[in-house]
Amino acid sequence: MATPAPDRPDEPRLLDRFGRVATDLRVSLTDRCNLRCTYCMPAEGLDWMPRGEMLSDGELARLIRIAVELLGVTNVRFTGGEPTLRKGIESIIAGTAALVPRPRISMTTNAIGLARSAGRLVGAGLDRINVSLDTLRQERFLALTRRDRLDDVLDGLAAARDAGLTPVKVNAVLVRGRNDDEAVALLRYCLEQGYELRFIEQMPLDAQHGWDRADMVTAEEILTALRAEFDLVPSPVPRGAAPAERWQVDGGPGEVGVIASVTRPFCGDCDRTRLTADGQLRSCLFSQTETDLRAPLRAGAGDEEIAGLWRTAMWGKLAGHTINEAGFAQPLRPMSAIGG
Repeated sequence: MATPAPDRPDEPRLLDRFGRVATDLRVSLTDRCNLRCTYCMPAEGLDWMPRGEMLSDGELARLIRIAVELLGVTNVRFTGGEPTLRKGIESIIAGTAALVPRPRISMTTNAIGLARSAGRLVGAGLDRINVSLDTLRQERFLALTRRDRLDDVLDGLAAARDAGLTPVKVNAVLVRGRNDDEAVALLRYCLEQGYELRFIEQMPLDAQHGWDRADMVTAEEILTALRAEFDLVPSPVPRGAAPAERWQVDGGPGEVGVIASVTRPFCGDCDRTRLTADGQLRSCLFSQTETDLRAPLRAGAGDEEIAGLWRTAMWGKLAGHTINEAGFAQPLRPMSAIGG
């Protein structure tokens, strides 16, 4: 049996020492991706995780069930890599949707192939979707992702909207000198199409460990560019634990958000817990340590033992990341292996 932390209250939920409760589970289905975004991985890709190390569909389903039924998780987001590359994704979503209480189910994707699969994913139980899109220019998309697939992404976005995966959210990362002049164009496009745009400050999670703060376009720079063309007022909707600060655009109803993970950290309200495709539990995106759930799972541990390990790991969650402090060390795993 997992030994509980001596000072942890007898509480089934995923508490930490700072009063936060994790109710949002991010599940990486694979570390593989069909793009090669320059700020994420090298052109040749990475050494992918051996399939034997990955959680099976059954193991994944069991851990999600434990999170929902025993630990109070109410939101499950599937990520990658690119989650749609995981065979059996529809059955994984359907199994999650069948849980009681039913969690809210979302997915972060690059939308390649979504034009063909959006309807099936909705049928399986997917509620909402986030799509990564950093540029609307064909040649820039190719330069940023090393793949000529912009039309596929735009078609996937439209298919998600038409299938009812609303609100369709678009995640955009601006990189200085690459696409930092597209903030206005991206927002105009999303307003016209009925999508909700979120700009995300570039974070030090690349496989090459080449992140440079000077390349990061800050939240304040993004807002300054947008205010030159739009009237922005703070959204009346409470932010809660959401990572994005939101603004109504030109009186609404359209909104835009900025996720300022670096310059305006929101760690104090974080409600997330993370599971990698190989069964490692992470209390934070920038954690230097992980808790292995795969080994006890495969060794025959019961549900309560797994839940106890999970509770203990989250109780030890740090107050926040240390990106802005001297001595910050980037996680060994890149974003594609952690999950967004």
